[in-house]
Amino acid sequence: MTALVLCSDPLASVRSRRPDPHFVRDSEHAAAVAVIDHDALVRGDAGEAVRRVPQDLGPAWYRGWMVTAAQYADLEAALADRGCVLATTARSYAQAHELPGWYPAFEEHTPASVHTTDLDVIGEWLPRAAAGLGAGAAIVKDFVKSRKDAWDTACYIPDLGDGEQLWRVVTRFRELQGADLYGGVVLRAFEDFTDAAGASRQARVWWLDGEPVQVTAHPDTPQVRVDPDLTGLDRAVAALGCRFITTDLARRSDGVWRVIEVGDGQVSDFPSGTDIGPLIKALNAA
Repeated sequence: MTALVLCSDPLASVRSRRPDPHFVRDSEHAAAVAVIDHDALVRGDAGEAVRRVPQDLGPAWYRGWMVTAAQYADLEAALADRGCVLATTARSYAQAHELPGWYPAFEEHTPASVHTTDLDVIGEWLPRAAAGLGAGAAIVKDFVKSRKDAWDTACYIPDLGDGEQLWRVVTRFRELQGADLYGGVVLRAFEDFTDAAGASRQARVWWLDGEPVQVTAHPDTPQVRVDPDLTGLDRAVAALGCRFITTDLARRSDGVWRVIEVGDGQVSDFPSGTDIGPLIKALNAA
């Protein structure tokens, strides 16, 4: 039996073991549940964050809000001190959560990408990165997030050959991300994921120990249910070597299904209106 460690309800008392309302669905199917204080973890007090976790809980999965790789490593260590071992190690979390970690395993299934962590010389890096991707459009993001909400000014680059435009979009992206910019800057070749009617079809696949245990809608479009083609993805998932991950797939305009994002399953959101029971029961038994 593997427990779930969930984020606590931030509005409950400091002694409460009530989970955040967002993760109540998870708790209803869990074999055993403990809660952590996400706010304490983010502000750097991992010991306080795990204070309500019972001693010697044993193996557990984290299901909660997104944290950085460094914060996850702090959580892993603090839980280990209480006799709770996370089923996903800090190394595996970083590998699945950050694009440079998962991209090599999925390179043939996802848009071509280049990245840098040296933002002090990004002005020199951008022309080389653009040339490496070749002609055409691209998007800019960090290791985890893009700014799709500012598509025309801080995400989409219509022509990589236009150096002035490239610099302007990347600069605006960095401004909007501010202190939340995660890891570095990524350029990804643009692929069209809309059909003739301008609609997009996406799916989220939940993988546990190399097997797709549940296929759901993407949380951004929970009403759109599709059946993606997973051909070859099992090999990519095996190459990545992480126990619990998600792959977000979208159908390209030519009908080919492509991976647009990979994530650690512990911090991947689950779509509303879909039964989470199969996923949590699989985690219980893992």
